[in-house]
Amino acid sequence: MVKNYEQQKFRGGYYTPHVIADFLVRWAIQDNAARVLEPSCGDGVFLEATAQHLLSLGADVQSINRQLLGVELVQAEAEKSKERLNSGLQVDVKIGDFFAYSKAYLLNQEKFDVVVGNPPFIRYQNFPKQHRDVASEMMVEAGLKMSGLTNVWVPFVVVSTLLLKESGRLAMVVPAELFQVSYAAPLRLFLSEKYSRISLITFRSLLFDGIQQEVILLLGERSDKGGAYIRTVELSDVASLEEYIKTEYSDIPPRRMDHSKEKWTMYFLDDSEIQLIRELREHADLNRANDVLDVNVGVVTGHNQFFVLNHSEMQNYELSAYVEPIVTKSAHLEGAIFNLDDWTKNAIGKNVPAYLLRIPDRPKGELSTALKHYIENGEIAAIHKGFKCRVRKHWYVVPSVWTPDAFMLRQVHDYPKIVLNEASATCTDTIHRVKIFDSNLAKIITAAFLNSLTFAFSELMGRSYGGGVLTFEPSEARSLPLPLKNAEHLSLDDIDTYIRNDDIEAVLKHNDKVLLIEGLGLSEKEVEILHNIWEKLRDRRINRK
Repeated sequence: MVKNYEQQKFRGGYYTPHVIADFLVRWAIQDNAARVLEPSCGDGVFLEATAQHLLSLGADVQSINRQLLGVELVQAEAEKSKERLNSGLQVDVKIGDFFAYSKAYLLNQEKFDVVVGNPPFIRYQNFPKQHRDVASEMMVEAGLKMSGLTNVWVPFVVVSTLLLKESGRLAMVVPAELFQVSYAAPLRLFLSEKYSRISLITFRSLLFDGIQQEVILLLGERSDKGGAYIRTVELSDVASLEEYIKTEYSDIPPRRMDHSKEKWTMYFLDDSEIQLIRELREHADLNRANDVLDVNVGVVTGHNQFFVLNHSEMQNYELSAYVEPIVTKSAHLEGAIFNLDDWTKNAIGKNVPAYLLRIPDRPKGELSTALKHYIENGEIAAIHKGFKCRVRKHWYVVPSVWTPDAFMLRQVHDYPKIVLNEASATCTDTIHRVKIFDSNLAKIITAAFLNSLTFAFSELMGRSYGGGVLTFEPSEARSLPLPLKNAEHLSLDDIDTYIRNDDIEAVLKHNDKVLLIEGLGLSEKEVEILHNIWEKLRDRRINRK
């Protein structure tokens, strides 16, 4: 029962809670006798939707009071839940920690036909220790572990699954991180083993107003029939959910799930595309990036505005003897080669911050007058009290500064790339630093990175949070497949010219022929599929801006 499409505040963002809650309970609840759990009921949006749906199916008030259970940690929110329900409904809402209550009572006493809700999105370090410890213990008992990166929604999904009957249904709002982040990898495997059918509903428009957080609807069906299938459905907005209720988009075929921790971004592809990707992972002549290079974060200054100067600031503070070239934004890396002319154009022509301040590792009293004056200005501004500065022996000495052989984009818009560093510059942590093991291969490796196979895998192995940007952690970048056979026939200088002229298609056409067809022995059709995979996933990502 869709009540309205009014945007309301819900769990820290703004979207249409009633529409989503109504959809999830209508999909999950199959009959009026279903026993339903809401593990984090908040102000009662899901409890209300559940009660209304059970009434529409013919359940009476007394039955609903027995069938529906809510749990909420915050007493004030629990009271709101009770107030939201219609007169005559006395739904049981337990006030306390869901994990402790589940461990002490629910797991030993009963199972549910349905679990619905919107678990909180809380980072591990912000999750109170007394609750975190119980959640962690229950995760271990389920065969999983919580790491320092695990968000609290993960154990909510795990424990909710354990509370379902063998034929039960789970319907939840979860972050799109489920598709792609490393900390959710064990959860993906867990879900593939516990559910016979999973549907993931995504939206082309973000459901949060002003917050770059993509959420999805997770629909899980438990069954004893064996086999595990997954289907991804992309809708334009929440209004399209009504059509899903009618048809479940049966024209979109479910895919057999691979019982592994692979990222579920894979399942936006069709069967032939998935098969090709899995075959290429095992290709004997295909290198991994970490065979030939290492990727590390850029320089962490602790306060870029203080430690990275533009040309005018460097001159005004008389600090020219204490600086070295640095790149601060990926937009400054226009080609496939970054040379001294490029850096000069940024530093002097555009006066952008391009000088890293390298203060000697000595007590302040031993430094030059200019340096002491600049440091004291920073202390007046409390720069030294920032966490990354105050943990240093001398807060004004930036650690781990070294010059990379190349740069790799950490955040990608159109396509990823490695950029050869011919300017002897370093970079901030908005860009990754690349060390190439054999300097004689630097140009070849930089040129070979630009191909449809690496691009396709980049979209599958990186992560996007809804803002249109693809992000790589160093470990993900190191794992990218990199075709190098025949790469000696590529010209990085020619490629650099094409990139600066914004003609990546010309680069891919040539590189795919040299690397993928002549080097790896792929057919033209297979290369076309790879190119289409890249474009499909890239466009899906960018359209979420």
